[in-house]
Amino acid sequence: MNYTTQLDAAKKGIITEEMNVVAAKEDIEVDLLLSKIASGEVVIPANKNHEALSPEGVGAGLRTKINVNLGVSRDCNNVDAELEKAKKAIEMKAESIMDLSSYGKTFEFRNRLIGISTAMIGTVPVYDALGYYDKDLKDITPSEFIKIVERHAQDGVDFMTIHAGINRETAEIFKRNERLLNIVSRGGSLLYTWMELNDKENPFYEYFDDILDICAEYDVTISLGDALRPGCISDSTDACQIKELITLGELAKRAYEKNVQVIIEGPGHMRLNEIEANVLLEKKLCHGAPFYVLGPIVTDIAPGYDHITSAIGGAIAAASGADFLCYVTPAEHLRLPTIEDMKEGIIASKIAAHAADLAKGIRNAEKWDNAMSYARKKLDWDEMFRLAIDPEKAKRYRSESLPHDSETCTMCGNMCAVRNMNRVITGEDVSLL
Repeated sequence: MNYTTQLDAAKKGIITEEMNVVAAKEDIEVDLLLSKIASGEVVIPANKNHEALSPEGVGAGLRTKINVNLGVSRDCNNVDAELEKAKKAIEMKAESIMDLSSYGKTFEFRNRLIGISTAMIGTVPVYDALGYYDKDLKDITPSEFIKIVERHAQDGVDFMTIHAGINRETAEIFKRNERLLNIVSRGGSLLYTWMELNDKENPFYEYFDDILDICAEYDVTISLGDALRPGCISDSTDACQIKELITLGELAKRAYEKNVQVIIEGPGHMRLNEIEANVLLEKKLCHGAPFYVLGPIVTDIAPGYDHITSAIGGAIAAASGADFLCYVTPAEHLRLPTIEDMKEGIIASKIAAHAADLAKGIRNAEKWDNAMSYARKKLDWDEMFRLAIDPEKAKRYRSESLPHDSETCTMCGNMCAVRNMNRVITGEDVSLL
């Protein structure tokens, strides 16, 4: 039996090669995975032209996945440096990389990235349009925007952020509801500006069916972008954000009808006490589609430390049911991240994702923690380093301050509770001198 996309296959009861791979990674029954894909609760972003891909599932009941953003810009146009970041992200087991390149002819970088990446690749086609056509935003035609989508699909992109929720109707809501920080989404601001300059409907909304046809042909998962996501605590959960979320839910239904897999993108900056309710709203309004959040960043006062503010929000969001975390680095709001910034962002996001998986009871999540606890009980430092989420940093910290007793650390020394309890329980002498 033939099928066009993973969603089409699932609806027809066909188990694909990608489903088998994901089921094995997640240690779940493939029939259960198939049913979740058929319902739209899980997606497997896997473009037919991405040959290097090791597929991952995103959605309900699966491990929380993380995404790493990178790409060239006008001020930092170093393709090789960005590719090195991508290689490091893959080495650190990030499941997804988004190419947010916004300058020049990005075809070469995108294709080199797809060629080496076992991680799924996402893009935001509207970013590419300005450099690709080398003309003012106002002068780009709707058909040219759609051609960029098609080019990315042909190149092998697994999922694309499409800002179709900011249409003329949601734009009017934005105009009537004053915000402290207006529109902070790069794609959202570009399309709002295009609509205002041309007095026309958002082409990604007006020609949404054409985009769905492209996605269905290459099995591109559509990530419905949150153009009106809150960019500061003051704007969170406002009328603009919720109106767009309702629109995204309507667009998701249209995508399902054409067998296109859907992810919904979410906030943004948000108070701690609003996160759980926002996840519930997305799941209700968007038919259980996987929720992909940037952070959420839970306070606006920590430039230089936003990997921490983001990890706090990400852990709460994922524990509440969000499925996919977009990492944030210490450089957020300040500059393009370096490879060291990227590493810190990945570690922070992976900690948040794993903490949430423990809370959600994801299968096998606790095995890792229990193995670490057993290694600590035995004071097996090599095993602790092997199990650490960042072995390099753990080894460096210990080597910088070695204890007199190699079993202990320089924090407690002879008063090490673990060492002394091991000895007293086995009847050994415990000497603190």
